[in-house]
Amino acid sequence: MTGSGPGTALVTGASAGIGRELARRLAREGHRVILTARNAERLDALAAELTAGAGADTVVVPCDLSTSAGPAELARAIEPYEIDVLVNNAGMGASGAFADVSPTRIAALLQLNVVSLTALTRLLLPGMLARRRGHILNVASTAAFQPGPWHAIYYASKAYVLSLSEAIAAEVKGTGVTVTALCPGPTETEFFERAHMRHAPLARRGLMDAATVAEAGIAGMKAGDPLVIPGARNRVLATLGRHGPRGLVTRVVSRLNRGRSRSDPAAGAGD
Repeated sequence: MTGSGPGTALVTGASAGIGRELARRLAREGHRVILTARNAERLDALAAELTAGAGADTVVVPCDLSTSAGPAELARAIEPYEIDVLVNNAGMGASGAFADVSPTRIAALLQLNVVSLTALTRLLLPGMLARRRGHILNVASTAAFQPGPWHAIYYASKAYVLSLSEAIAAEVKGTGVTVTALCPGPTETEFFERAHMRHAPLARRGLMDAATVAEAGIAGMKAGDPLVIPGARNRVLATLGRHGPRGLVTRVVSRLNRGRSRSDPAAGAGD
């Protein structure tokens, strides 16, 4: 099924934060928007808003991509649609010392941040290549540019997202399909509350607005940019994280992240 206008966009983690703002932006640009996350009530409210405000054609698919069954469930639900834009935004965190984070939490984080993102990208990319059009926007983070003590698994997962996205972007160059890694810095969303990091130094230093991040991400995606880092300050910090002395960078990040010294199994981002 092919939507009218710019086509159909699938947004994961659409119930809050950056994902919600990305969905709003895509709806305003005329896309049919498929919204997925765990929280059906929030998705329904967003769908009603997009329909009323932007006249958008919306589809709600509640799904938990932090489970191994999640990607297959979502794949079945979207099978009737020809996806022109894939936004892999869903993600979660796990704060505290690595040795204290529960194996269950680690498995869920890696499933959501890494495995499900990879599975959806692999599922939808071949169709885009066959049609010679399409965009994939993978939401990584400035966390991808350096190790992250006290948030080690999250930082490592975002490094994977960045590396994967940049590699595929090079592979599909010239095909009419683009792949973009969006790497926001600390952003005013529910993430810090869910990760119990609101009082960490990182959460108190120049949080960006989620709508601003989404606008930069969509603009960069449409332009075919492989990497988008919203905000001059974040671009400087990402450069330092990638090219600065590794030991010094790690010590600085450790101080910024250490809002608490033990993990919280309920810490995460998005519904």
